[in-house]
Amino acid sequence: MHIPDALAPAAAFEEHLPGVLKGTHEFRGELTLIIDPADVERAIHFLRDTRGLIYNYLSDISAVDYFDSVKGYGDYGDRPARFGVSYHLYSLLYNRRIRVKTFVDEDVAIPTLTTLWEGANWLEREIFDMMGIHFDGHPNLRRVLMPADWEGHPQRRDYPLGYETVMFSFNADEINKHKPYVKE
Repeated sequence: MHIPDALAPAAAFEEHLPGVLKGTHEFRGELTLIIDPADVERAIHFLRDTRGLIYNYLSDISAVDYFDSVKGYGDYGDRPARFGVSYHLYSLLYNRRIRVKTFVDEDVAIPTLTTLWEGANWLEREIFDMMGIHFDGHPNLRRVLMPADWEGHPQRRDYPLGYETVMFSFNADEINKHKPYVKE
């Protein structure tokens, strides 16, 4: 069996899908391809099925919120939108990893990858549950970690913190007076 030579992903994009690739970033040997949200399904399908690329394993989908409450709402630095969604792919044939990243705002939906990988179902549901990012065409987009009646998305940077002060000997009286103990 002849295995075709590995292709450079960015060059393959420019040749076969001109205009889809918006930028690249390389860090410690891992390449990140930056694309528009509307092109996600087409770009990842290309990476999975093209001879010389064959990124046939979806290892993870992750999301990050670039909201900066210190600088004010809408200030995401040099990023084009509030949320970044990263697709982490691995080529079993060529032993290479790649990241495909897209940026979306709150009101923009990303095409689902459940049509390419059934395993994307739970990963996309987790991102929807924790960040509130919608995946267009998802077969069952509902909460997976939080209760169904939960309001908000806990991993957003503007979500209120619900922490409790740690009790030490010097602040025990102050903390105990706010605790709901049973009255005898």
